[in-house]
Amino acid sequence: MPARKREYDEDDVRVRPGRSSRPRTRTRPKHDDAVDGLVITVDRGRYGCFREDAPPDSPVITAMRARELGRKSVVVGDRVSLVGDVSGAPGALARIVRIGERTSVLRRTADDDDTTPEGRLERVVVANADQLVIVSALADPPPRTGFIDRCLVAAYDADIEPLLCLTKADLAGPEEIVGYYAELDLPYVAIDPDSDLTELRQRLAGNISVLVGHSGVGKSTLVNRLVPDALRAVGVVSAVGKGRHTSTSAVALRLPAVGKSKKDPGWIIDTPGIRSFGLAHVSAESLLHGFPDLVEGTLEDQPNCGHTAADVGCRLDAWVAEGKADPRRLESYRRLLASRAGDTDPREAERADEAERQESQREAERARAAGGDEEPGSIG
Repeated sequence: MPARKREYDEDDVRVRPGRSSRPRTRTRPKHDDAVDGLVITVDRGRYGCFREDAPPDSPVITAMRARELGRKSVVVGDRVSLVGDVSGAPGALARIVRIGERTSVLRRTADDDDTTPEGRLERVVVANADQLVIVSALADPPPRTGFIDRCLVAAYDADIEPLLCLTKADLAGPEEIVGYYAELDLPYVAIDPDSDLTELRQRLAGNISVLVGHSGVGKSTLVNRLVPDALRAVGVVSAVGKGRHTSTSAVALRLPAVGKSKKDPGWIIDTPGIRSFGLAHVSAESLLHGFPDLVEGTLEDQPNCGHTAADVGCRLDAWVAEGKADPRRLESYRRLLASRAGDTDPREAERADEAERQESQREAERARAAGGDEEPGSIG
């Protein structure tokens, strides 16, 4: 018996609808009622924000990033627009719906060489900073100019004004380190544990200042002197990240008003987790931004000179020989160039600095044991 021929009806026909000619639109809310805030801490998807027009004792607003921001990152120092519950009450959560245009961006990498994974991973340290305060001790440990030079390069590249803050001025004078940077006209303040901080406060007033420095230079002590309730303030913002210790995270602290002055005392951003600046994000040409005392010497140089020690006839050697720049500055510049090119391990300089610091400390201990009155120091 022949098989029956199947009969089809309209249920068996599936037709994909054609593309609509109507344009697809998505109206996003304007958030006209959003309030402005400053991001003072970032921790695992939660952002502590502070209304800059609010009283100093106002609560920290906990916020999350709105989905409409996409992949835009939010960092400490960002000025943002907030909606939702901005009361700062326990358990309240606001949303960041806009990120203001950044006036400056301070960046760093873990390595100098952009051919390595660490060098390619560029991190934004803070946004909208006006000043980079490089905290360095004058003795115990001695100044490390290699670290200072890196910070200067990062500051000039980010178009941020540098300020050298020399601590432990009771142990050694600032003449040697100031003379080393004499050609840069680098502003500085020298302080000791009992000195008045009026000059430093004046330089910080009205600015967002980022503090960087190695362990042992007295940066934490300085922060506590500038913001007497810093430990309480840090404890409050640490609650944003559900209790994670904030000693490894950047945090912005509002400076207290001085006397009856109505001038904005400014903000300081403590960066305890930053020990060095990798410079893979800075081009070899831009490294000169941190060495303005060498720039004029390169103007008379031969075309395509790389300014390295291997470049025969480099004008910078003659420039230094004529006494127009400190030879240690040229050595530091070329060390950064070599590290930037991947010719050396950027950690070697750090290890050399650390070895020199430890040797200097041993000399100081021997001098004290011998009853000497002088505190040896070095610049490395």
